Amino acid sequence: MKIDLNCDMGEGIGNDAAIMPFISSANIACGYHAGSKEEMGKTIQLALQYHVSIGAHPSFPGKENFGRTEMKFSASEILDIVLSQLEIISHMAASCGTKLHHVKPHGALYNLSARDSSTAEAIASAVKQFDPGLIIYGLSGSHSIHQAKMAGLKTASEVFADRSYQEDGALTSRSQPGALIEDTEAAVTRSLQMIKEKRVTTVTGKTISILAETICIHGDGKMAETFVRQIHEAIVGEGIQIQPFGV
Repeated sequence: MKIDLNCDMGEGIGNDAAIMPFISSANIACGYHAGSKEEMGKTIQLALQYHVSIGAHPSFPGKENFGRTEMKFSASEILDIVLSQLEIISHMAASCGTKLHHVKPHGALYNLSARDSSTAEAIASAVKQFDPGLIIYGLSGSHSIHQAKMAGLKTASEVFADRSYQEDGALTSRSQPGALIEDTEAAVTRSLQMIKEKRVTTVTGKTISILAETICIHGDGKMAETFVRQIHEAIVGEGIQIQPFGV
């Protein structure tokens, strides 16, 4: 058994160096919600040091709200927004002697693509147009995964160690109580549950099926460093190999 352990990086939080040794994939901010060209370069170099796969983390343009506020754009505009960010970070990766492995939308763009097929299709179209060899990371069981597959792209079904779930498989909105998991034992337990049992316990106590091909820990979470260390240790302790998806 194997699993990809990913984290959102290059967001200026200051903990990238502490987290990078314990993950297998890094989703790097492309400057729209956080980061800069300098930050991208530093994060890419750090990922290369630890043999971590490099992914683009495109967002709605909104540094003032960290890309977590939904914005109104047409499908063609979303395609252009994603393409622009892929071009920026791909150029930075090339300057570091490497290339992108995957694409994972950020924040409000991620959540919208999970529930809206038009947004998901626009993102998939942008990725296919830019590089059809890139893998799309999307919420397990969502439109993000379905539309990417319809476009003929490779996908990685993503689950979250530090977020709670609704009965329909959606993440609990950050505006609601209990959306964030902040207890280490709970984060570890649910991570192993999703990986080994292919199930997750929702906020209502119901257990639903879920496909975990990559598991995310948010780098900006206050428990990020502790979570990533403990989850890494627990996964390895179960004899499960941590490696980039598709490798």
